Amino acid sequence: MSLLLQTHELPPFEQLKIEEIEPALDALLAESRQCLQRLLQNESPDWASLMQPWLAQEEKLSEFWSPITHLHGVANSDALRPVYEACVAKISAWHTEVGQNEALYQAIRRLQSHPEAEHYTQAQKKLLADMLQGFELSGVALPPEARARFAENRQALTRLSTRFGNQVMDATEGWSLLLEDEQALAGLPEQARAQLADNARRHEQAGWRLQLDMPSYLPVITYAEDRELRRTVYEAFATRASDQGPQAGQWDNGPVMMEILQKRQQQAELLGYENYAALSLATKMADSPAEVERFLEQLLAPAKQAAEQDLETLRAFAREELGMEALQVWDVAYASEKLREARYQLNEEMLRPYFPFPKVLQGMMDIAGSLFGLRFQPREGVQAWHETVTFWDIHDARDGRHLAAFYLDPYARDKKQGGAWMDICRSLHQLRESRQYPVAYLVCNFSPPVDGRPSLLRHDEVITLFHEFGHGLHHMLSRIDLPPVSGISGVEWDAVELPSQFMENFCWQRQGLDKLSAHVETGEPLPQALFERMQAARHFQAGMGLVRQLEFAFFDIRLHQHTHFDEDTVLSVLQQVREQVSVLPYPEWNRFPHAFGHIFGGGYAAGYYSYLWAEQLAADAFARFEEEGVFNPAIGAHFREEILEVGGSRPAADSFVAFRGRKPSIAPLLKSYGIGYNDGPDSTQVKTA
Repeated sequence: MSLLLQTHELPPFEQLKIEEIEPALDALLAESRQCLQRLLQNESPDWASLMQPWLAQEEKLSEFWSPITHLHGVANSDALRPVYEACVAKISAWHTEVGQNEALYQAIRRLQSHPEAEHYTQAQKKLLADMLQGFELSGVALPPEARARFAENRQALTRLSTRFGNQVMDATEGWSLLLEDEQALAGLPEQARAQLADNARRHEQAGWRLQLDMPSYLPVITYAEDRELRRTVYEAFATRASDQGPQAGQWDNGPVMMEILQKRQQQAELLGYENYAALSLATKMADSPAEVERFLEQLLAPAKQAAEQDLETLRAFAREELGMEALQVWDVAYASEKLREARYQLNEEMLRPYFPFPKVLQGMMDIAGSLFGLRFQPREGVQAWHETVTFWDIHDARDGRHLAAFYLDPYARDKKQGGAWMDICRSLHQLRESRQYPVAYLVCNFSPPVDGRPSLLRHDEVITLFHEFGHGLHHMLSRIDLPPVSGISGVEWDAVELPSQFMENFCWQRQGLDKLSAHVETGEPLPQALFERMQAARHFQAGMGLVRQLEFAFFDIRLHQHTHFDEDTVLSVLQQVREQVSVLPYPEWNRFPHAFGHIFGGGYAAGYYSYLWAEQLAADAFARFEEEGVFNPAIGAHFREEILEVGGSRPAADSFVAFRGRKPSIAPLLKSYGIGYNDGPDSTQVKTA
C-alpha cells in the first residue's frame, strides 16, 4: 500500500513522492465510491450506520489531500504543479458527484426524521442542515441536463481559480530589478538593504535584487528616496498578471477573470438565483447583497470624511516639506512614513529592533496561554517541508490534556505564495479507533534572518502573526468532534474572521507589548516613550485605510451582482466604485483586480465584505474585555467557551450573543479606527442575522 494511503497522525512530508500522488488519489476515490455504494444499500440507516462511516471516509480523503494542497502553497515546483492541477480537478469532480447524489441526499433527509433525531446533539443537527443545504447548492434537485452543466461549470471554475493563482505567483516571481549602485537604495533601512543583498546572493548575482514579494516591495515603496524607483516598482506590482506594465500580456488574468465571472453567473442561474452575489450569501450571515451594501454604506460616510482629511493633510505635507506638487500613488507610502515620523517621531524601523521574531512568538504564546488557559511546547523531530518550519503542541494548562498542535512557517522564500494564512491539517474527530487531535498550518512571509540576526518584525507584522494565530486557535481549541462543523468549518464566512481580528487588539496593550518586545541587542522592552508615540499614531490615516477596505468590498459585491460580463466589466465596475469611495486617483494602467486572489483565486467571491463584517463582531467582543479587564482570564475563558470551542456547531450570531449578551454594535468598530459615529439613538445596531 502506498504511504499516502496509510493513516498518519501527521503528514509524512519528507517521504512524500510526487509521482505517487495521483495514483494514490485514484485509489482513494475508488475506495470512497465503493464505501458510498455500500452505505446506500442500507434502507433504514441511522447515524451510526450512515454518518459515522461516511464522515470517516470523507475525513480520510481530507487528510490525504491536506499536505498536497499545502505544498502547492508553500513549496511549489515545476514537478508538483501539473500533478496538483490534475488532482484538484478530480477532487472537485468528486465533491460535485457527492453533492449531486440524490440517494445520499434522501438518506440524510431521512435521518432528520429518524426516531433518534430528537436526541441528536446541536452539532449533529447543524451538520445535517449544512449538508442538506450543500446538496441543494450543488444542484442535486436540478434536471439531469442542468445538473451535468452545473458539474461541468464547477470543474471549469476549479481549473480557472488555480490558473489565476498560478499566474499571480508567476508574475510576482517573474519580475526583478538588479541594482548595482548602493546610492540607488538611499533611504532604505539597513535590514531592507541586507534582505535585497541576500536576494541577489541567492540568485548568484552581485548587488541588490528588488522583487515583488512583500519583504522586498514594501521597504522600497515606503522608504526609497528615488521617486522614479518607487514608480518603477509600484507599476510592476500594480500591473502583475495583466495586459499592462513591464510584463504586459505574459500572464494576463483578464480573460481568466471574465470566464470565472461568466461561469459563476451560470451557476447562480442554474440554481435559481438572480446573480452570484445572492448565491454566495445563501451560506453567510448577511441575508442579501442589499444588506451588505447597507452595512458598508453605514461605514462609508464617516470613513470617507476622515480619509479626505487624511489626504489633504498628506498633500500639504508633501508639498511643503517634500517638494511634491502632485502626490502620486507611488508616493503615498513614502510621504505617509515621513509625515508620521515628523508628527510622532516614530517610524516602523524604530520599532523593528524591539520585535525579534523569537521574542514575539514566545510573547504571543504567553498572552494566549494566560487568556485561554493554555500551555505551548515545541516538539522536535516532526517531518516538515522546510528547515525553518517548527512544530508546537498545545496543552490545557488546567489539567495537562493535549489539545492540539500546529506547524509554523514564518519566512518568505521562492516558490512560496505571498501573504499569510491558516489552513487545516487535521480536524478533531473520533472517527477511528484513536482520537485525532486538531492540527493547523500557520503561514507568514516575514523577512528571513540575515547574517546571523533574527528576523525583526514591523509592528504590523506582529499584528499579522496574531491574526493568523487567532484563526489557528479557532480551529485548534474546538471541542466539536464532527469535522464538518469543528473549528472554522461550518462557520459562516462573514464570521470566520472574528477570532483573528479579535486577537489583533492585544498587540496594542502595554501589558501585551511587555511580553512581545525585547530589543535585539539590549533585551530591554519597548520604552514607554515609544509606546506612547505608538498609541498616538495608532489611528494615523485610519480613514484612508478603512476607505481602501470599503473599495475592495464594494467592488466585490457589486461585480458579482452583474449578470453579463465582457472584457470591460471588471475595470468599469472598479472605476465606478472608486469614483464613489476612493479619495486617491489611480493611474489608468493600474490593474489591481488581476492579482485580487481573494475573490478570483480564493474563497472570498461576493464575500470580501466579511473582513469588515467580522471586524465589527471582533471590535465589539474586545470592547467587553476593555470593560471588564483586557487580560481578564475569566472573560478569556468565556470567549474560549462560547466562540472558540463551539466552532461551526451553531449559528455565529448565536455564539456572539452568548458571549456578548446582545447583538453587535457598529460603534466599537468605528472607535477602533478612531472615527466617531453618531446618527441617532438606534443607529449603532447593525443587523447581522
